[in-house]
Amino acid sequence: MVIEPVSTGPSVAKASGSMAIATIVSRVSGLLSKLMLIAIIGSDVLNDSYQAATTLPTMINELLLGGVLTSVAIPLLVRAEKEDPDGGESYAQWLVTMSAVLLGVGTVVAIACAPLLTSALTSGSEDANPALVTAFAYLVLPGIVFYGMSALIGAILNTKGVFGLPTWAPVLNNVVVIITLGIYWMLPGRISLNPVEMGSPKLLVLGLGTMAGVALQALVMVPAMKRTGFKFKWRWGWDRRLADFGALGFWVLLYVGLGLVSMFVLTRVALNGEGALVAYNYQWLVSQMPYGVLGVSLLTALMPKMSRAAAAKDTDGLVGDLSFGNRMSAIMLMPFSAMLTVAGLAIGIGVFSLGASGIPGGTRIGMALALSAFGLVPYAVTLLQLRVFYAMKDARTPTLIQAIIVVFRIGLLYAFLAISPPEKLAVGVSIAMSLSFVVGAIVGQIWLRIRLGRLRTGFTLWTVCLTVVASAIGVTVAVGVSMLVNKAFGVESERIGAWVEIISQTVVGLPLSFGLLAAFRVPEMKPAVDKIIRLVRRR
Repeated sequence: MVIEPVSTGPSVAKASGSMAIATIVSRVSGLLSKLMLIAIIGSDVLNDSYQAATTLPTMINELLLGGVLTSVAIPLLVRAEKEDPDGGESYAQWLVTMSAVLLGVGTVVAIACAPLLTSALTSGSEDANPALVTAFAYLVLPGIVFYGMSALIGAILNTKGVFGLPTWAPVLNNVVVIITLGIYWMLPGRISLNPVEMGSPKLLVLGLGTMAGVALQALVMVPAMKRTGFKFKWRWGWDRRLADFGALGFWVLLYVGLGLVSMFVLTRVALNGEGALVAYNYQWLVSQMPYGVLGVSLLTALMPKMSRAAAAKDTDGLVGDLSFGNRMSAIMLMPFSAMLTVAGLAIGIGVFSLGASGIPGGTRIGMALALSAFGLVPYAVTLLQLRVFYAMKDARTPTLIQAIIVVFRIGLLYAFLAISPPEKLAVGVSIAMSLSFVVGAIVGQIWLRIRLGRLRTGFTLWTVCLTVVASAIGVTVAVGVSMLVNKAFGVESERIGAWVEIISQTVVGLPLSFGLLAAFRVPEMKPAVDKIIRLVRRR
């Protein structure tokens, strides 16, 4: 007998579907901007310096408030909406006021300390220019306040049932970056590395354009807030739930701090390899595309429901949503994980070897992608598990799990640094990240079993096994098809052969994998199968 999740209904599917469309456009436009970046400025010192600088505002935003806003705000807003006579509006106003002030002060301090931050990040590295990283940092660090406010406004809109615009907003960010790169490419000359000139037009265009995209991403959501009926005004003083927010916020900030330590270590380790930081970031971008389209949409739609189930002490509903989310994560993402494993090298050569990057740069990205794609499903499962704890107003346990993940990850990073040659370090860094998520998923499942009781783990594992079998068959058949095509047409070009493999996996491997899941009668595939049958009958 199939046990359905108690609190999962059509609204989740509908919300996930609408967000998936927006996320596809967002991810594709983001990939286009990254392709332009690597084609225009390559994968050497200039790109490494740019990548290092642009990680700073996201790191500092998370350390200041971003992690609190994205993880804690929704459960607290849902409770305030239920408990307050004004539907939680005054509490939301207080959150916006507090966040704007804290993020603003943090932004000013970060800009003042930019040389110290970049020195710590690039110390001992020969693959990033400290002066150039600092110059970029001055231009992109103002984005901290916009990153944080974008997260908070998105959380408020989600609690009001508005999922589309927060998902579409990053598209505008990507469009601004694409336009910026086009202007950068048309400007004459090049960015000087010795000495770095802060007034260089190309430097200013690239840095300020990157920051402007983040600003637009936040500002575009303000009108949507007003359309929901939310009326903003500055609200100062004490809120009776400040203690709850503070207690949760402390643990979330510690959680984020641990994550930032690991990312700081990862960045420093990667900067010791030839193009390793660029390769890691690009493989992460590709591997996150299916999760961003499918996993994030599911998680965003489930989070308010899990929060309401937890607030009502509906353990069966909470476990149902967790089980449903775990199964759907495996079903949606495992075929993509298998595809990326088999076709990762082809993706690197076919997509990322353009322009200044060349075959060596594309190969580094492809190898890192292929050998770390196994972490996609554990990553999605880990994030879902942590959100269950946050829904129960427990921020302490996710932090303890994060500590285990980070210790394991850092140990692996330094191990790969010791044993890997510089040209292979990108692969080691990527594998370390994926293995840490496998550990996180196992620890999280055990902890939730202790906390909530039976989690229907057997049902979930059976679904995972079916998904692995279907995915393996799908990618194997697709490999056979690509080999036949290459042999039949006598393809000798490395790039053309790579594209044959990419197309074969996309056209043959993925559809066959999902088709086999339907043939195996996996329950979660039934709504999609029924819809396809209805469309066929209409014709």
